[in-house]
Amino acid sequence: MNDLYSLLPIIAIFAIFYLLVIRPASRRQKELRAVQAALNVGDEVITNSGFFGVIDSVDDDKVGLRVAPDVVVTIARAAVAGIPPKHDEDESPVEPD
Repeated sequence: MNDLYSLLPIIAIFAIFYLLVIRPASRRQKELRAVQAALNVGDEVITNSGFFGVIDSVDDDKVGLRVAPDVVVTIARAAVAGIPPKHDEDESPVEPD
């Protein structure tokens, strides 16, 4: 019984680590894979390197990304980090004092 009590802190630390680190990371990874699988022509995306663009073409594992008029770069589908947040049209930018 003493041995079980000595393992209890280790088990508790592992459970906390799982709940706070492993589970949220796997959830984010699953969501990212879903976004990458659902890419369509015309979607606005952001890449891992910070490029914003509109999808021009989609192949198996490559995506044509239009980053400027008449400029299309080919990137890996896995390089897409997600969909950028939408800005409200009514919301005016905050001006510095």
